[in-house]
Amino acid sequence: MATAEEGVIGVFDSGFGGLTVLRALVARLPRYDYFYLGDSARAPYGGRSLQVVHSFTREAVEFLFEAGCPLVVLACNTASAQALRTLQQRHLPAHRPDRRILGVVRPSAEALAGLPPGAIPGLTQPSLASGTVAVLGTAGTVASGSYALELAKLAPCLRLVQQACPLWVPLVEAGETSGPGVDFFLHKYLDPLFARPDPPARVLLGCTHYPLLWPGIRAIVPPAVDVIAQGELVAERLADWLGRHPEMEQRLSRNASRRYATTDDPSWFAAQGEPIMRTTIAVDKVRLPPWRASE
Repeated sequence: MATAEEGVIGVFDSGFGGLTVLRALVARLPRYDYFYLGDSARAPYGGRSLQVVHSFTREAVEFLFEAGCPLVVLACNTASAQALRTLQQRHLPAHRPDRRILGVVRPSAEALAGLPPGAIPGLTQPSLASGTVAVLGTAGTVASGSYALELAKLAPCLRLVQQACPLWVPLVEAGETSGPGVDFFLHKYLDPLFARPDPPARVLLGCTHYPLLWPGIRAIVPPAVDVIAQGELVAERLADWLGRHPEMEQRLSRNASRRYATTDDPSWFAAQGEPIMRTTIAVDKVRLPPWRASE
């Protein structure tokens, strides 16, 4: 595989749902170069064990590092929730001290709490200081407790409700985003949230696939409830992070190039991805080799 130019921002997701984040990154930060990797051959990650998610995520970020990416954004919530902290605290210091990995959980929790980018717990008061908020996510994201931990630090008076939606990603990956069958499964997971005596005032779509179900979700969620998709908020917070980390920002290349790779069929991936990116895309098929410390 030909290597990417040094200085490209890597974006990783378990499938093509993370293209919703990439599209927002390109819109907000268009001059940078991006390399998107979707591990569709092994998607979805949401029902896999912690050890498997960590292994798959490490293989993906190492692939992107080897391809010339000094910075990798984990667009996948399951990977961010289950693997990011260990990779940041153990893997990078030991093997890649000059690289950085960012996830979507922390910025999403800040938005859910109504905090600005780069909020410091205890110093910035959230606009939604009390009440109920909800996270819709994969079983793995919910089981990790990552959003509960972040919100406990950022806005301890908020009541968090988490709803696993295990069938939404398979529906999206199968190209099923509307129709009576999809509506049934949207109601299955959304209706219990709003039958509660304390329904949420904000709902986070805690999976990058879920915005592809947006029309159906928005039709069910009461109009007064904020529904937060991650693409724009991650782009906004990455721009803020780069502004606070000039040592990384200066390493990034600026040719407005975009590259795409998948571990599955590239023609199928392009057919799924082009409506999201709203342009024609060329996709390479790649293999993610097992990572070994000796390599």
